[in-house]
Amino acid sequence: MELLAVLFILVLIVVIAAAVEIHRELHHFCVTEYTVTGPKLTGLKDDATIVFLSDLHNCTYGRDNDALLQAVRNAGPDLILIGGDMLVGKEDTDFQPALDLIKRLPEIAPVCYALGNHEGRLKEEPDIYGHVYDRYKADVEISGICFLENKTAYADCKGVKVAISGLELPVQTYKKFQKSRITPDTIEDFLGSSRTVADGAFAILLAHNPAYMDAYLGWGADLVLSGHLHGGLVRIPGFGGIVTPQGFLFPKYSGEMTREGDQTVIVSRGLGTHTLNIRLFNMPELIVIRLKKTL
Repeated sequence: MELLAVLFILVLIVVIAAAVEIHRELHHFCVTEYTVTGPKLTGLKDDATIVFLSDLHNCTYGRDNDALLQAVRNAGPDLILIGGDMLVGKEDTDFQPALDLIKRLPEIAPVCYALGNHEGRLKEEPDIYGHVYDRYKADVEISGICFLENKTAYADCKGVKVAISGLELPVQTYKKFQKSRITPDTIEDFLGSSRTVADGAFAILLAHNPAYMDAYLGWGADLVLSGHLHGGLVRIPGFGGIVTPQGFLFPKYSGEMTREGDQTVIVSRGLGTHTLNIRLFNMPELIVIRLKKTL
């Protein structure tokens, strides 16, 4: 009985500690910095900075998201990229918290926005959501933000031409317990060939779902930015995330930077949650990317 009592107390302590940590992580974010180099960045006149936001899901940090906005401003970005799922794609869900933040970003730097599955759901299912997506897109674009729906935009970052492509995959490719057949040719069908699109520029691909990373790399992006997985909900230190929204365990890419030869993959752990409001050892993050000639 004494042993059982001790075990019960230990389990109770662990549960309480986990609950406290989950609460803390759901209400705070960190800034994660990565350094990216590559053959196409040798022409940089100085280091360039990109801020990457993903998966906010209407969450707020401080009044009117002032804490998050200040963190973006403090990074001193030359370019701000949004990887999708800034809102929650459900009926009768207000997207104003996300919109209020997004509309203030162009005051800091040029902004490009690629869709996630939550924006895609609103767009593809007007019979359910009405004209919510059209209103949201109009409000975003009127702020001067470039919406990338299977399109490419170009920017100059400290003397280097950058091509930013926003991939919009059909919502059906996000179905639970299923993985669609997505190949480099599929990406080319949506965006055109990377060689033609980039035309010698440093090619950044905003592709929300990292489940199809092999196709993105095969397409030829120099830097792939993804999100969607919320870091795998619970992360095992030194190992990675546990589960994806589609129900797959231990994804290869879940919330880190990985180099694949001359190509770089960065997957954001995201800034918010929805439905399963759980994060453990998985702090929400704002990503700051420093582009450099050499390490």
